[in-house]
Amino acid sequence: MNDTPRAAPLLFTPIKLRSVVARNRIVCSPMCQYVSDDGAPGEWQLVNFGRFAMSGTGIVFGEETAVEARGRKTHHCAGLYKDSHIADYARINDFIRSLGSVPAIQLGHCGRRASAHGPLKERAALTEEDAQSGLKPWQGLAPSALPASPGGNVPRAMDMNDIKEHLAAWREATQRSIDAGYDIIEIHGAHGYLIHQFLSPVSNKRTDQYGGSLENRMRLALEIAEAVREVLPNDKPLFFRTSAVEGPGGEWGIEDTIALARALKERGVDVIDCSSGGISGDGPMPAIPRVPGYQVGYAREVKQKAGMTTMAVGLISEPRHAEAILQEGQADLIALARELMDNPNWPLQAARALGCEDPFDLVHAREAQRLRLREQHRREYAPGTEIKIPFGPTEEVPYSWSTLNTATRGRP
Repeated sequence: MNDTPRAAPLLFTPIKLRSVVARNRIVCSPMCQYVSDDGAPGEWQLVNFGRFAMSGTGIVFGEETAVEARGRKTHHCAGLYKDSHIADYARINDFIRSLGSVPAIQLGHCGRRASAHGPLKERAALTEEDAQSGLKPWQGLAPSALPASPGGNVPRAMDMNDIKEHLAAWREATQRSIDAGYDIIEIHGAHGYLIHQFLSPVSNKRTDQYGGSLENRMRLALEIAEAVREVLPNDKPLFFRTSAVEGPGGEWGIEDTIALARALKERGVDVIDCSSGGISGDGPMPAIPRVPGYQVGYAREVKQKAGMTTMAVGLISEPRHAEAILQEGQADLIALARELMDNPNWPLQAARALGCEDPFDLVHAREAQRLRLREQHRREYAPGTEIKIPFGPTEEVPYSWSTLNTATRGRP
């Protein structure tokens, strides 16, 4: 008889990032909600992000959160640009932490993608007509005065004073994040937002020290990383989300991302979150097929060539697929977004599928007690065994495993 303990799935092995320990490698990826009130979260965020902690997710990111009001895409996007926001986020983080998950925040600035409606209105640009219903449009900021899409609102090209103010906003938002109880901060440098706009030659046509060469186009991203790392306590990890390759017609590719990752590592960034897309143009980049794990190869390249801890994201829905990514050394963390929306109990079900010794350790004791009792009942009454259900002190009716119901009673 082999009494050697079975190794736990890597997906459910704790990971230590500086002083922060996540109980497993499952990450709730940032998901914009578009229901904030002047940047502040409410009951929706408490329930939405809390449910992922309840199911055993190791790290729970809130939504992409603007470092200043004009850095929001819509009037209803999240922000952390007021001290009054701190208590609202702290309430959510306290709940997430009480369930054993690590609360994390993704800070960002949308740049030229500002002043729009949300996705339910096709992200249409705000107009003066919208101002009559309280949705006043505003001008976004960008490296160059180029709209995000043909015919879109034209942003204002940032001058040196804008950049100085922008870096200050990152420092202030970082301090508020700490005060709100976040253990992890991620810088959003992807998806066509402001940092990505500076990185990409498609959207950055500057001729000063922030444009032209790759080194210059990376400058703002690196300065932001330095600003955040300067405020963030040394024992707290810093993530950076990148679009490893751009959208169709883009120019930024994986070799650029590797160079960026190496520079970010030197500045104290701990994890590269490998996403893609967000900026398109007239370049040779083809469209990215949306197939399971389509961005995993980017995480593998950054991990191997930049020596970085990486997070894989993108249509990863099968537990064995997630485990294989980790076992093969392609990434260190697995991020899920829409899969968790569809199935908030994915961590618990993945633990069962991968044969964890006690999957119910993931959930609160109040739930675990009831779920273990259910499993006990299933063991006591194996499928196919002869079962009768009592209908009275002296009456029992046969139970059918094929119909999962009792037979019709024999008496009138």
